[in-house]
Amino acid sequence: MKQILKYLKRFDYILIITAVLLSFTPTIITTFFLSQQSKNQLIALVKINGDVVDRFVLSDSTPNQEFYYTPNDNQYNIVEIDRHRIRIKEDNSPDQIGVRTGWISQYGQVAVCLPHQLMIEITGEATPDANEMILPLN
Repeated sequence: MKQILKYLKRFDYILIITAVLLSFTPTIITTFFLSQQSKNQLIALVKINGDVVDRFVLSDSTPNQEFYYTPNDNQYNIVEIDRHRIRIKEDNSPDQIGVRTGWISQYGQVAVCLPHQLMIEITGEATPDANEMILPLN
């Protein structure tokens, strides 16, 4: 180890320290953007064949509900909503990947049933602050 250290110069130490500090940059940026998303309202989009068929606000006031979707003949999906979370509760696909995904409740999470081309995606929608002013574009 001492043999390696004697070949390092002052600039090498600065370069190593800078590289280590820069390696934390993605974590800092991701944490910042996720903290900004927590101020937004979470929206669950249910899509079939890429088209949005339902849109649900995930909040404390959202009641526990189940919805039945039939993308094609002999195909069904049961989607359950429970306040801040949503899941594919049941379907008749052979692999059951969407059902095994379980509950999703955070921005950017997705549950997919590929054979039925059903997808649930959680997105965010900005809620206006009391200090923001919205002006019409007339």
